[in-house]
Amino acid sequence: MHITHLKTGITKPVFVELVNPEDFKLITKKRYWFNWKVEKGNWVYKLRIEGSDDILGVMSLVYIKEEERVQINLLAVSKENRGKGKEYEGIAGNLIAFACREILKLHGIRGCVSLVPKDILKSHYMKKYRMLDAGYQVFLEGSSLLKLLRDNNV
Repeated sequence: MHITHLKTGITKPVFVELVNPEDFKLITKKRYWFNWKVEKGNWVYKLRIEGSDDILGVMSLVYIKEEERVQINLLAVSKENRGKGKEYEGIAGNLIAFACREILKLHGIRGCVSLVPKDILKSHYMKKYRMLDAGYQVFLEGSSLLKLLRDNNV
């Protein structure tokens, strides 16, 4: 997994790991849009560049075993990595790909990753990550899930 520094084109290896309790002090609404402390009961992950302590992205997952599905409850990239002037490309894609890898470990190709997007982001998720439209949610399963993993070298 890697992200790309947009000004230089240099790729940097990244990894995703569980957020530890001390991280919740750093994952503020100002930098990551949401109150992440309410997600403590979910699987909350952070993305960092190898060798750096700076958290560039955060994702909360809810595992729904009976549906063989992981729902991305919240997903955010750091403030400086949003929009046209962002520093790095690929943070959200790597987090989504990580969720895909985790559901594959649990349920193989039958697994599904879903999220409920804001209305303005629905077409973005469908276009950029090839997520499928399920009305209220968008999702990845089967070949679309595997394709995202290949595209992100996960």
